[in-house]
Amino acid sequence: MKKIITLIGFALLMSSCSNDGDTKNITISFENKIAGDRINLGTGNYQNTSNESYSIDELKYIISNIQLVKENGEVFTYPQDNSYFLINESEPESQIIVLNNVPAQDFQTLKFGIGIDQTNYPLNGVDNFVPTAEENQMLWSWSAGYIFFKIEGDFSIENESHQDNFLFHIGSHGTNLDNYKTVELSATQFDLDLTRKDLIAIETDISKLFNAVHDIRINDKSDIQVDPVNAPKIAENASQMFSLKPTHSTN
Repeated sequence: MKKIITLIGFALLMSSCSNDGDTKNITISFENKIAGDRINLGTGNYQNTSNESYSIDELKYIISNIQLVKENGEVFTYPQDNSYFLINESEPESQIIVLNNVPAQDFQTLKFGIGIDQTNYPLNGVDNFVPTAEENQMLWSWSAGYIFFKIEGDFSIENESHQDNFLFHIGSHGTNLDNYKTVELSATQFDLDLTRKDLIAIETDISKLFNAVHDIRINDKSDIQVDPVNAPKIAENASQMFSLKPTHSTN
């Protein structure tokens, strides 16, 4: 009996050490929505602020350079070599990111990039991510580099039934056109206290792609790729699509 009590005491001690431990695994989930509902590839019909109707056949974007910031300004940077992720609406498993060995602390801000920053562009230092990008057609070429954000589908203008294709492929083009954007989500409403939780939920409002900062009318230009005027506008709109969602504490 004494041995059993000792073992139980040891287990409780280890549990206590675990609760007060330095690190834990954190999950970040991404939900792509329009008007509060998950988007439906190929079947959903949506409307932008220019009264254009559109459907989405493909939606992908790259998340990178994840950081967590405490109230005192102390920053935890997730190891950069492992900090590149592809969110693909057609693959639900890609919308769940698991970060290993994250400090179990009370953070106030989550930061991440959309795309690849200039220090690693076009392909330097992220060789482990290249196969993923290639398999998902998120590379223009070895010299041009990555597509940061991709959306394709059909659209029609107001009061017309005829549909045309549209595609926006947004990325940087060397140092001449840097479309890498940083997203900063502060815990003003939903806390990021990782001592009590192991899930961070993010909602991506795809409708903001057309009006968050700049009004984008698809019919004005339905194929936007290497475009020094329109691509930066779409990139800036895309950076405004993300918000934190409430999650339950795990302890």
